[in-house]
Amino acid sequence: MCIKRSDQSPNIHQHISTLSMNRISLIDRPERRRLEKIVQRSKDKRFSRRANAVLLVHKGQSRKHVALLLSAARSSVNRWCKWYEESAIDGLKDVEHGKPAYLPGDAIVQILFLLIPWTPQELGYQRSRWSSELLAKVIHENTGIRIHSSTLRRWMPELGIVWRRAAPTLRIRDPHKEEKLAAITAALDKCSAEPPVFYEDEVDIHLNPKIGADWGGRGKQRLVPTPGQNEKYYLAGALNAGTCKVLYVGRQSKCSEIFIRLMEHLRKTYRKAKTI
Repeated sequence: MCIKRSDQSPNIHQHISTLSMNRISLIDRPERRRLEKIVQRSKDKRFSRRANAVLLVHKGQSRKHVALLLSAARSSVNRWCKWYEESAIDGLKDVEHGKPAYLPGDAIVQILFLLIPWTPQELGYQRSRWSSELLAKVIHENTGIRIHSSTLRRWMPELGIVWRRAAPTLRIRDPHKEEKLAAITAALDKCSAEPPVFYEDEVDIHLNPKIGADWGGRGKQRLVPTPGQNEKYYLAGALNAGTCKVLYVGRQSKCSEIFIRLMEHLRKTYRKAKTI
């Protein structure tokens, strides 16, 4: 039995050679998984498209067919594969063009971490807490770098510097509010020199340092030293509804005596008034 050699054998070898040239054989399983994640999750569409082209070529698709699937030129697919063979996944990323960022980010970050542990008052400023505007001002004063406060507010959460706010509380409404407002209105209508009408209130002045929200490191709470006891000073004041003159008295402790002292002060000041 005579077996004739096929004339198409050279074409088969040439086809196999072409397939081996089209494929990328340098991808192992972990690398393939990384490329698949880039295709599925990357927000950079150009980067994802190039990774997809490399994956398809690796799976045996011809570069011409890959170009048709991705609506790209065949030369682009060849160029992407060459970039991958030379620099792996990093070769598929876009090269940054244009003018580099003018803000020296590293210097600003270092200054922020130097400022945050201190309070503004410790550095000679009147404010007790950091604001983004004050941070921008201090950075400009010390380095000459102008940076907008909104840029700092965008950067600081990424650096672990967060803004802590006080917890809100419920306000309980007065059920007799309308009756009280009507009585106040009636008294104001009768206000004159003989029966003057006053707005009276008392206030507690806290001598301890005020603690509020501030910029600081995540998970690190700033410590503010206090005298140990809550020191206060109490004021009772009265505003004349007709003349807008204010009278007040003060005392170290809060009791009914401070109101009595205020009434005596009003009586001595408005001697001609029949009622107060």
